[in-house]
Amino acid sequence: MLRIGLFLATNIAILVLFSIVFRVLGLEHYLATQGIHTNLGGLLIMCGFFGFAGSFFSLLISKWMAKKSSGTQLITQPRTPEERWLVETVSDLAKKAGIGMPEVGIFPAQQSNAFATGWNKNNALVAVSAGLLHRFDREEARAVLAHEIGHVANGDMITLSLVQGVLNTFVMFFARILGSIVDKAVFKNERGNGIGYFMIVMLLQVVLGIFASMIVMWFSRWREFRADAAGAHLASRGAMISALQRLQEETQAHVPNQMPDTLTAFGISSGWKQHATRLFMSHPPLEERIEALRRGV
Repeated sequence: MLRIGLFLATNIAILVLFSIVFRVLGLEHYLATQGIHTNLGGLLIMCGFFGFAGSFFSLLISKWMAKKSSGTQLITQPRTPEERWLVETVSDLAKKAGIGMPEVGIFPAQQSNAFATGWNKNNALVAVSAGLLHRFDREEARAVLAHEIGHVANGDMITLSLVQGVLNTFVMFFARILGSIVDKAVFKNERGNGIGYFMIVMLLQVVLGIFASMIVMWFSRWREFRADAAGAHLASRGAMISALQRLQEETQAHVPNQMPDTLTAFGISSGWKQHATRLFMSHPPLEERIEALRRGV
């Protein structure tokens, strides 16, 4: 539940921050006096600009943030046979997937996990946990890396940012439309948007933001099935199933998830804590992913 709360809080905080900026700079009052709330096209463009700004800024700095928050150490010159195997495996999978060679790194975490991120599929980052390298055999680890390469090749990071940007746009848009209607109908404010409007917009952005997060999480679960299929194609179906079964054993054993909360949605596993509320799960249950692979979906 902590991860769910942090994810919702991050997205809601972005919307609240923009609202405060609008208020402090007097943009809300200016737009109201200019009649922009009757110009739905103009309002939508404004919301689109701010809605996509945060989403794409997060995407552009995603690699830098991932390295800093996870403590990932990049492998520039392999120093051990394990590091050499890791770099060579990622290189081979990237060639098979038709993408540029990603940066490769290892992050210190006991749980077996891995993630991929980056705004450009030809300049991404693929990182695995030290725990995964120590406990998974080579075929299972290769399947996990293939899953992450599948995310990169599918353009999942960019698509997720687009989805988030669209949802941010419409959350801001409808919150302001509904806020204006309620402000005039309830508070009888005909001289622009007052404090009542501002408070209503803030509340609506929280409520609509929660519903928007459900859609983002649905997309996140769907892309995991696609990445599993890519992993099965690039490695092998048997190895991908075996890797997911190994992850399933760890979730049942409640191995601590040390991946930063900001990267949970990008890992191959979200950890056992996220079994709480399906609507806000970034990953489908592992048993469903295994069954989908067995059915060849």
